[in-house]
Amino acid sequence: MHKIREQMTLCLAVILFMAGCSSARVNQSVADTEPQLLRLGYQSSIDDTRRQYFVYLPAGYQQNSAKQWPVLLFLHGNGERGNGLDELDYTLIHGPLYEAWVQKRDLPFILVVPQLHLFQMGELPYIANRSPADIPQRLTAGVPPRPAMFQSNQPIAPAEPVADMSQVPPLLPDGWERAEQDLLAMLQSVQANYNTDPSRVYLTGISYGGFGSWFMASQHPQLFAAVVPVVGWGHPDLMPPIAKAQTPLWVFAAGRDSAIHKNYFYPGIETLRQLGHHQVRFSMLEQAEHDAWRQVYAGEDIYHWLLQQQLSPEHLAEQE
Repeated sequence: MHKIREQMTLCLAVILFMAGCSSARVNQSVADTEPQLLRLGYQSSIDDTRRQYFVYLPAGYQQNSAKQWPVLLFLHGNGERGNGLDELDYTLIHGPLYEAWVQKRDLPFILVVPQLHLFQMGELPYIANRSPADIPQRLTAGVPPRPAMFQSNQPIAPAEPVADMSQVPPLLPDGWERAEQDLLAMLQSVQANYNTDPSRVYLTGISYGGFGSWFMASQHPQLFAAVVPVVGWGHPDLMPPIAKAQTPLWVFAAGRDSAIHKNYFYPGIETLRQLGHHQVRFSMLEQAEHDAWRQVYAGEDIYHWLLQQQLSPEHLAEQE
């Protein structure tokens, strides 16, 4: 009887051990499938300061080491500038990273999200008066409610023609063009250290970041498989390299935008048409205010469209 009791105890111990191993494997598997948000360091070419940027690795990245993931570079708007350290979290407020990390959407991209230097913008009221309480948090369970979109009393009215853009500056002051070399270095680092698809590097940005998207697309048309500027118009002077490369574009404007006037979108889009660019989508969200990006990134359309765009082998060869 004693021997039987010992055998039962041993069997029970083995069962418990195997159950523990199984549980550990399940927990490890769950951990491997979870998305990750990394803070990576770099030294800025602008002022030699040490800063950080976000890299988001999608769910399943750790599980499939052979898969090459598309990369989406996001350029934020003016209100999310900062020191690239303890202020980096302000870049979580808007855009694809908000959707993927805060709203827990399964976006199959490696997201690269830098933060633009303050330069001379720190005293603007909407920057000086912002608070860490404005930064959305990723919840353990569920997701936070989405903020309401801006309200507007402006009428919905047609755009007015702009005949001459020669006296209009192509870029806003102290914008993303000053971080051009930093952005290129980040993309190169991500491509060197993570499983990325060089034929599917995408670019999008809002407001100031929309202007930055046009600039980067014009300066490096061989780099991006598609570009989505949101509520930031492109100057006609920037269009020839984009048209030559036939870079797929989806441009979004807001009809009741109180910050960026919709009239200025049309000359650049028309210049692309005159230059023979055949891959341009232009969406005017007539009912929307400046935060039309909320509607754009909360939907599914742009992500599906981006994933359909891919650089040709000829364009890839130009990068070498």
